[in-house]
Amino acid sequence: VQLQACGGGSVQAGDFLRLSCAASGRTLSTYNMGWFRQAPGKEREFVAGISWSGGRTYYADSGKGRFTISRDKAKNTVYLQMNSLKPEDTAVYYCATTGSYGSRWTSDFGSWGQGTQVTVSS
Repeated sequence: VQLQACGGGSVQAGDFLRLSCAASGRTLSTYNMGWFRQAPGKEREFVAGISWSGGRTYYADSGKGRFTISRDKAKNTVYLQMNSLKPEDTAVYYCATTGSYGSRWTSDFGSWGQGTQVTVSS
């Protein structure tokens, strides 16, 4: 499966963005999915994950209460709604698939696509 993240941009602190992760090649309906981010000079880190059914989600502490992951099977797309953005949220955001629901390790995820840049200014 090929993934493409989009929806990033340059915003002010306190603003919101909704990222989308679209798939081509096959359906995402059987995959658990996750969002990660990577800031300059830092390692890629887990942001949020969702089960293949969409019924379960989990988050990194950095996004709890501000970020919401969801999926639309009809559109074969996974979303990350990001509210109350902070400058420290600035990073390239990636989506990926995993067979291990609950994992936060990049090594458990695959099908990494091109990310989308999110820049939050104060």
